[in-house]
Amino acid sequence: MRWGAVDWRYAVDYPLLNIFFTTMWIFMWILWFFLLFRVVVDLFRDDGLSGWAKAGWAVFVIVLPFLGVLVYLIARGQGMGDRERAHAQQSEQAFRAYIQEAAATPSGAGTHADDLAKLASLRNAGDITEEEYQRAKEKVLA
Repeated sequence: MRWGAVDWRYAVDYPLLNIFFTTMWIFMWILWFFLLFRVVVDLFRDDGLSGWAKAGWAVFVIVLPFLGVLVYLIARGQGMGDRERAHAQQSEQAFRAYIQEAAATPSGAGTHADDLAKLASLRNAGDITEEEYQRAKEKVLA
């Protein structure tokens, strides 16, 4: 057989059901690694565990991964959702605080446009004269 040629006998020897099972096993391995990483992230995110407890769980999950993850999910699985929710709320609060800080102007100081708009409204209401408006406008723009 020459290089690059396909031998179709091998394709026929691998039936459709085997392709399905191979795909299923690959998917199961992806799920397994996803679950393993979730457990490790949850383990180190938990502030209620001491360093020794985290180290013990980490060793248990690394040395006996299938049993370790199963025992972790049984023993501490209830709190995983609570810790994830608390982390999401903290992230949301930090994001909102950042947005408010970034959007806020310094206290007592507005932008030039805001100050000019206030002066124009005072002038239009008759609270200040045209001469006072011009002096205040020069101070704002200076």
